[in-house]
Amino acid sequence: MSEEKLSFQAEVSRLLDIVAHSLYSEKEVFLRELISNASDACDKLRYASLTQPDLTAGDANFRITLTPDSAARTLTVADNGVGMNRDDLVENLGTIARSGTANFMAALAQKAEAKKDGDKDMSLIGQFGVGFYSAFMVASEVEVYSRKAGEEQGWRWASDGKGAFTVGPSDDAPARGSRIVLHLRDGEDDYLQTYRLQTIVKKYSDHISIPVLIGDEEKPANAASALWTRSKSEITAEQYKEFYHHVGHGFDDPWLTLHWRAEGVLEYTNLLFIPEAKPFDLFEPERKHRVKLYVRRVFITEGPEGLIPAYLRFLRGVVDSEDLPLNVSREMLQHNPMLAKMRTGIAKRVLGDLARKADDPEAKADYARFWENFGAVLKEGLYEEREQRDSLLKLLRAHSTHGDDLVSLEDYVGRMKPGQDAIYYITGEDKAALARSPHLEGFRAKGVEVLFLTDAVDEFWLQSVTQYKDHAFKSVTRGGADLANVTAEDKADETPKAPEDSVADLVALAKLTLGDAVKDVRTSERLRESAVCLVADEGDMDIHLERMLKAHKRLDEASKRILEVNPGHPLIRRLADLAKANGAGGEKGEALADAAWLLLDQARILEGEALPDPVAFARRLALFVEKGLA
Repeated sequence: MSEEKLSFQAEVSRLLDIVAHSLYSEKEVFLRELISNASDACDKLRYASLTQPDLTAGDANFRITLTPDSAARTLTVADNGVGMNRDDLVENLGTIARSGTANFMAALAQKAEAKKDGDKDMSLIGQFGVGFYSAFMVASEVEVYSRKAGEEQGWRWASDGKGAFTVGPSDDAPARGSRIVLHLRDGEDDYLQTYRLQTIVKKYSDHISIPVLIGDEEKPANAASALWTRSKSEITAEQYKEFYHHVGHGFDDPWLTLHWRAEGVLEYTNLLFIPEAKPFDLFEPERKHRVKLYVRRVFITEGPEGLIPAYLRFLRGVVDSEDLPLNVSREMLQHNPMLAKMRTGIAKRVLGDLARKADDPEAKADYARFWENFGAVLKEGLYEEREQRDSLLKLLRAHSTHGDDLVSLEDYVGRMKPGQDAIYYITGEDKAALARSPHLEGFRAKGVEVLFLTDAVDEFWLQSVTQYKDHAFKSVTRGGADLANVTAEDKADETPKAPEDSVADLVALAKLTLGDAVKDVRTSERLRESAVCLVADEGDMDIHLERMLKAHKRLDEASKRILEVNPGHPLIRRLADLAKANGAGGEKGEALADAAWLLLDQARILEGEALPDPVAFARRLALFVEKGLA
């Protein structure tokens, strides 16, 4: 087979341009990325050799070597790991073969633009697993010689990073693994100095469990021991941070580091991190976690199903078991009862540590930052895992009508008004829009706090979690949100209201006019400033949930709503007087019928709903304005 010239995937070409010109604040991290990839390649082969020992025959000692060549101005990074064949080279180095590529590139471009203004948070590239391309920051050309373990044919991949690459057979490939040759750009000779390479390895890759050797003499440059096996007292904050960068493929710092050993029936060591920045793939449909599973320091797989609950998928790090069999297959893992017990133990420990953070008054702002990043993911556990529900409810935070800060359910219950027995909430996509909802008027008047729940997941966990500490969750957009028994401490709610019978004729006329367009028409306890609003009946689906399901074509027909009118509003009082004096007949009766439809459309607009007949609405509105100006 002759050498082929292929074009990069469009996203790769854009990525290379961003990397070369504006991505990293420190170029030296390219070496960290290449060493991390080489370490992963060794880990994969170590696992494969458990069932195929011939793959490492004659060369069972894994290593990574860095070889600077001043005369040729090249830096070579080599490993004796699993290696790549032609298809692997094309897939891994020519394309970004993961879902979410478009979103990733858009976010990355924004990050790169922000960096021009001093933003140094450039974590996305590592998270996407394409750190190899960082080599082009210091290299004008990159060559990769590789031979896949167990295969005879070696291959060469080469590119100048300008839109295309070549790939073809090579007799110069290593016996196994990969050799990456970087032809350094002018001004990058610093990376040909042994002492400089040693400094970078010590800084970024000391935790790598594979030995990193430098120069022809192959001097060891790292500790070459699994960091998680060391005592916490022996590990510095800087070492934890760099290990997070390696295992989490992130450029941010860990928000929280969790390092502990579980002992008892099962023994396993955990070194887990919660990122400071939200991973770009947090809401991918697969909801996979990125925690690596080891068995007695041997890498088994990344993201095994059943090890980490989906609602903790933001975790990064490693779990190392002493009890799982070394030859366990990835397929057998999900059915292994040990994994289920480890999953429960990990979840309890992580939620417990989060609870300590959440309960610390001095960490309030810090925890709020965590919640803004990962609260929507944690809430998935409320309907997926009953066993941890109480722990998750204690961690829950939400904005509310009480103020600007996030509040806990415990805070909310402590501020409940005399006579209040429910926890009231309103769901929607935008807190500012929710704060203007007419449904809140009566609650504000009586000083009753309402939670703003703005994540899509809120609609779903509220279907299965019905109460907290014997207090039911109630939506303010449902008919059952009764404020009659709540006492207003400042008496602000005790202003005289128009009696219900004063609008009885108008309500009757509206029911007759609107017919099947509404489920009912009635006077409202919740309205103060607004004339009307729409509410869901007590047993019907919440308004926001129904809108979401319709938008995703999961619901064909919407439920009919209840139109509530405010008997104290001047417009309603004026219409009620007309209805009482004129009934449903004559010219005034026609005007009142039009008014009923206008009130319904006004309520729909307040809910953010599209009008079913905009033409009729415009006609009726024009007639009313015309008569009002006459």
